[in-house]
Amino acid sequence: MSGQRTTESDPYFPANGDPRYRVHRYEIALDYRPGPNRLAGTARLSAIVGRAPLTEFALNLAEFKVGRIQVNGRAPHYTHRGGRLRVRPAKPLPAGAAFTVEVHWSGNPKPVRSPWGGLGWEELTDGALVASQPVGAPSWYPCNDRPADKASYQISVNTPSAYTVVAGGRLLTRTTKASTTTWVYEQAAPTSSYLVGLSIGMYQTVLLAEPGLGGVPQTAHVPAHLLPKFSRDFARQPAMMRTFEELFGPYPLGEYAVVIADEELDVPVEAQGLSLFGSNHVDGVRGSERLIAHELAHQWFGNSVTIGDWRHIWLNEGFAKYAEWLWSEHSGGRPAQELATTAHRLLATQPQDLVLADPGRKLMFDDRLYERGGLTVHAIRCALGDGPFFRMLREWATSHRHGVVTTAGFAAHVARYATEPVDGLLASWLHEGSLPPLPTP
Repeated sequence: MSGQRTTESDPYFPANGDPRYRVHRYEIALDYRPGPNRLAGTARLSAIVGRAPLTEFALNLAEFKVGRIQVNGRAPHYTHRGGRLRVRPAKPLPAGAAFTVEVHWSGNPKPVRSPWGGLGWEELTDGALVASQPVGAPSWYPCNDRPADKASYQISVNTPSAYTVVAGGRLLTRTTKASTTTWVYEQAAPTSSYLVGLSIGMYQTVLLAEPGLGGVPQTAHVPAHLLPKFSRDFARQPAMMRTFEELFGPYPLGEYAVVIADEELDVPVEAQGLSLFGSNHVDGVRGSERLIAHELAHQWFGNSVTIGDWRHIWLNEGFAKYAEWLWSEHSGGRPAQELATTAHRLLATQPQDLVLADPGRKLMFDDRLYERGGLTVHAIRCALGDGPFFRMLREWATSHRHGVVTTAGFAAHVARYATEPVDGLLASWLHEGSLPPLPTP
């Protein structure tokens, strides 16, 4: 596992996360009633103190009622204001020490406010889903909410038996008692808090690629009335998975699931081992296939290879955008060069004030970041040539599997595959606002 762990607060979201410790495991047990939208939860966090002793530490948790907190089995002093849970243990925690935190909370979950609207737990017409990027995870569980702090997760959800519960990872058990069912999922891979996905709804479960046939197990959870259209729209996902494994290296997780919510979503959402789509992304004519490719590619770029902080978001979105172009090229559609030409023409008509390597919080989800990110990857391909480029890409995904990365680390990685200096190329695409010329092979 590669790691470039950051020890500073995220410059875009200084109130989220606490770099003085790291969590290596969450065990979360939820009881959820969809009708009244009532959630009660218990979380046990196993964590390690950083290089300095801790007299207090912080977790992020939305405005729930906190019932009890324990640190190493003892009650601490704590305050809970503004979505931040400040905990002062009975005894200071020594540098490097392992410790556990247990939190009990309850209330009516709702999205947390952000510059992009509500994020996190969203109550649907019948059920719920979680879409947390970038800071919505505290809307439903207490966490050290920073992308570089990656942990394994076990998530247990008890809810009325009519509902299907889907979370990222492997379904360990499903146990029905009276009118409720408890679903327990295990995600062993190191996972960022914003990538913990959850969906509760009325779904039919179908297999897209069966376990035991040598490929990646792929399941889908779909409202029954959308199954005919879904079957056409997602028919090429297994081939997409095989193509991306050839290009990026082995799929980095144990399984992959997709959920189709029974209502429209603005955009699909990636989570660890899971992608969430809206009913508007299912049209029966493969109208959203590029988005299917985009979300699948995030399992390598963003989910397994994770950014150290949100300044580096182009390393997630630029690579997922370029994966759309690669899938088009490999599946008989338009080649990447043609798609790059279209993207460049579009960007040339727009403001030239976005710096890809540090776009600022306001522009981190701007469409220009996605398009310019894809163009940057294409410019690197043109400079290196296909052989070295695809070796570079595969090695980036495999050597940093489950790790944490930065733009500077990526630039150094690219330089190792270049026969001529690429500093100027990377500087113009990553660190300057003006749009460089269209790259050509």
